[in-house]
Amino acid sequence: MTTIEVDTRGETCPVPLVECRKALRKAAPGDEVIVTGTHPASKKEIPMACESMGLEIIGIDEESGEWKIRIKR
Repeated sequence: MTTIEVDTRGETCPVPLVECRKALRKAAPGDEVIVTGTHPASKKEIPMACESMGLEIIGIDEESGEWKIRIKR
């Protein structure tokens, strides 16, 4: 299993979602993609997009305005 980290801190929509999708395309089944960012709208959009793709959200952590979303491919 590989972990792919995507850092989108300081980026606004749609960049975090676009970068997340790129990483998910590269990921193999069973891999974990971790997206880190600061844009509040992306924190809601990315999980919704992943669920519509049938992917599992492992967890969403937020600390000091910075969030981290863990997605299983």
